[in-house]
Amino acid sequence: MSFARKPSAVGNERHHPHTLSTLDFQGASSAAAAKAMKSELAKLGSQIENEEERKYFNQEMDGFYMLFTRYLDEKAKGKKLDWDKIQSPSEEQVIPYASIPETTSKADLEKLAVLKLNGGLGTTMGCVGPKSAIEVRDGMTFLDLSVRQIEYLNKKNDVSVPFILMNSFNTDDDTKRIVQKYATHNVDIITFNQSRHPRIKKESLLPAPRTPTAPIDQWYPPGHGDFYESIYNSGLLDQLIEQGKEYLFVSNVDNLGATVDLNILHHMVETDSEFLMEVTDKTKADIKGGTLVDDEGHIRLLEIAQVPDEHVEDFKSVKKFKIFNTNNLWINLKAIKRIMDEEAMELEIIVNHKATPQGEKVIQLETAVGAGIKHFKNGHGVNVPRTRFLPVKSTSDLFLVTSNLYSLTHGCLEVNPDRMFSNVPLIKLGDHFKKVNDFLTRFKTIPHILELDHLTVTGDVCFGSKVELRGTVIIVANHGEHIDIPSGTILENKVVTGCLRILDH
Repeated sequence: MSFARKPSAVGNERHHPHTLSTLDFQGASSAAAAKAMKSELAKLGSQIENEEERKYFNQEMDGFYMLFTRYLDEKAKGKKLDWDKIQSPSEEQVIPYASIPETTSKADLEKLAVLKLNGGLGTTMGCVGPKSAIEVRDGMTFLDLSVRQIEYLNKKNDVSVPFILMNSFNTDDDTKRIVQKYATHNVDIITFNQSRHPRIKKESLLPAPRTPTAPIDQWYPPGHGDFYESIYNSGLLDQLIEQGKEYLFVSNVDNLGATVDLNILHHMVETDSEFLMEVTDKTKADIKGGTLVDDEGHIRLLEIAQVPDEHVEDFKSVKKFKIFNTNNLWINLKAIKRIMDEEAMELEIIVNHKATPQGEKVIQLETAVGAGIKHFKNGHGVNVPRTRFLPVKSTSDLFLVTSNLYSLTHGCLEVNPDRMFSNVPLIKLGDHFKKVNDFLTRFKTIPHILELDHLTVTGDVCFGSKVELRGTVIIVANHGEHIDIPSGTILENKVVTGCLRILDH
């Protein structure tokens, strides 16, 4: 089932609390930029002949315009984070997972829906199309694994938890085609689209597209913080509430550790919390991840992009901020409805500087879904085990999840009980392994890594079958050199350099 926005049902009834006339701009240049942007957006909308399509487009542009005017306002006022007010969260603001009572109650599942953020492409891993369509384990994609999880959850507990995908304009068409193959599965799959915003020319502060049908590279999905507006405007939020759903588990589609946890769900219900954010302990690999902080007694999400340059090292420090956001979120649906009915959800703006294929500098204004925590009652963090954060952002991550470190059960990855250490090995694969196809051709089989701590591979390196890696292993093929690791090799605490070529005869 696919949801489109219903502009006529929402646009006239709900208004944003700020308009151009009430925004307190400091300086004529900001006011002029806002006026010019409004005029350009109106021109774009006027080019659409179909009334419903025009309303839909204008509604998206209204959301964009509010973000843009807030950006101008903050820029004009020189609004900066007051670092002295930022503290580590209190014990009440982030509780340990171990303190949550275990439950076997399945009653709460009847009120649950599961949503995956499915707006990203697989381009960084050298793939075409939605990232969720990349094969990650035993011939199954991210989507296959997620559907399998929900199908098993429904069958085991005799419930009907719907599976929702929030697509972007980059992934929507392909995803709709892909999900057709699950038609016979015991899962109600629903898709809806997040907004499409115009990129902003950095010099003129005008929209990059000149027509509503301008090329795709002149538009952008405005981050997953757009979830609130999109699910509200689509009519899906109302439908879920009408169906008796009260809780939504949100996570990134590429996080293979983000599975439904009955204990967390029950804790949410029992504590009457409207928003739970799963956080986990920070390692050196996570220093750029957003973190929960205490801002004068109020909990909020702080992203690295919001931190003043002079305090970035403090932000990265494991001493002050020991946790980071996994983006596994549990949100009360009725609370979303209440907040969106009453006010605009003003999430902190993340300014993303980009360049078009033609080299023109542009700005993207984005928001994060986790930043919404400050708007909800009794929102807090739950410090979960690292096993609930298993993202696949690169082929180094893919190496881990395809190895014997994990086994697959009903679509869920589980750590091999023979692994002696609680931490996951640190994997650094070089540019020769960056694209999935290159990665696959360089391994006859993925090495056994149950006793591995750290692996670094750079240069033109290939692995035979049944290779075993232990401790710290570093393999470096310098420019012009090639290294073949022979089948059956065991490397333990070794550095391999030089040139080694094995040829079939």
